[in-house]
Amino acid sequence: MERKDIDPGLTRREVLKRALLGGAGLALTGGMGGLLPRVLAAGSAGARPGATAKAVIQIWMWGGPCHIDTFDPKPGAGRDYTGPLDRDIPTNVKGIRINAGLPLLAQQADKYAILRSVTHNVFAHETASYIVQTGATPGGKRIVRPSVGAVVNLFKGRDHGYRGRTPPYVVLTRPLGRFSEVGILGLRYKPFVTGGDPNQRVFAVEGIVARGVTRERQEARRKLLHELDALGRALPDDPRFRELDRAEDEAYEMILGDAGKIFDLSEEKTETRERYGRSKFGQSCLMARRLVEAGVPYVSINYEGWDTHKRHFETMTRKLPELDRGFSALLEDLAERGLLDSTIVWWGGEFGRTPKVMWQPPWNGGRNHWGRAFCTVLAGGGIRGGRVVGATDATGENVVERPVHPRTVIAGIYELLGIDGEAPLPNPRALPVNVLPPPPKGVPADDRLREILP
Repeated sequence: MERKDIDPGLTRREVLKRALLGGAGLALTGGMGGLLPRVLAAGSAGARPGATAKAVIQIWMWGGPCHIDTFDPKPGAGRDYTGPLDRDIPTNVKGIRINAGLPLLAQQADKYAILRSVTHNVFAHETASYIVQTGATPGGKRIVRPSVGAVVNLFKGRDHGYRGRTPPYVVLTRPLGRFSEVGILGLRYKPFVTGGDPNQRVFAVEGIVARGVTRERQEARRKLLHELDALGRALPDDPRFRELDRAEDEAYEMILGDAGKIFDLSEEKTETRERYGRSKFGQSCLMARRLVEAGVPYVSINYEGWDTHKRHFETMTRKLPELDRGFSALLEDLAERGLLDSTIVWWGGEFGRTPKVMWQPPWNGGRNHWGRAFCTVLAGGGIRGGRVVGATDATGENVVERPVHPRTVIAGIYELLGIDGEAPLPNPRALPVNVLPPPPKGVPADDRLREILP
């Protein structure tokens, strides 16, 4: 069947380039109401003076960490709630105690605030992740809201002054999953996901550096591509090709240029790497420090392995020391380098885990999902450390003091970054959508973390 919508004289490359530029470039510059001008206008309107933070390091506890086993211990609740993790310890802040499994973090408590009363009452990974990452409850105008990382990319990324060689939104090392990070903002604001394992002797960023491919071979491959690109040589100034050429230059800068060196942890001292711990998580924390030190505004560490339905305590014997070492080293290192005052560190997952242990088979000491009460930890960027917000009951099952919705947490992060929550979000449908979603039922519109914000 003959296609009437495609010029038969076009080459395959031309068709592909027109598709890319038509779907992306046209949408950004003229199509769909001219998205790029609206993006730039939104960013200018969304900036607030007096910001104390320049960057965010998000430690995403994929699967949901147990609040009782970390920052909201209940040593008197009994074995059916605590299992073998039945001790708490004092911190370096009088009156604040955390689980004994986190002794190094206990010595950094003056740097962070613990929110012990976060709640959304959702027990499904997908919906809970969406709520915690966006502050919104699904539904309403049938839109998918962007995550905090994508919003920061919009307001603090390349559209508004970021000139770094590394992408402004980086995820270490796997996608967060379970939801679309960018939502209605579109692919322009997606994160750069590294893949790989920074704990390896040579950390090759997956999808950019292929294992076993030398620099010389990579350069030869690029040269061959250009030799085969007869159309590109014939039309060197064609504006339709400029965006693709720019993207190629940026990609090869990550492969062969100075931009890729930021991912080379061999440049760090051995004692520094040991300080963070030679785990994938520990070295990801070190990598996150390097990225914000280089000016990257948003880094997310996807720390997997916390969905502990079975044999929970066996997993905790491995995970808690990793968490303790990497997280505490990050806070201490940022502070020593003068970066903590300008960098928000945001720790937490989509929910907590059932306070009551499921000892029976097949769980054998497991914990299920628990969205009724869980913990979030915030540090840096203007956060007042050494404080606890809210409380749960004696078994950690219910919030009994100062409930905090994830929207309130995100509003505080935006405030510290100088992002106006009432600023409009550009979107292809030109819907009236603000940065901050409307508050859910029961949450005051002006809810603010006054206890820990400057």
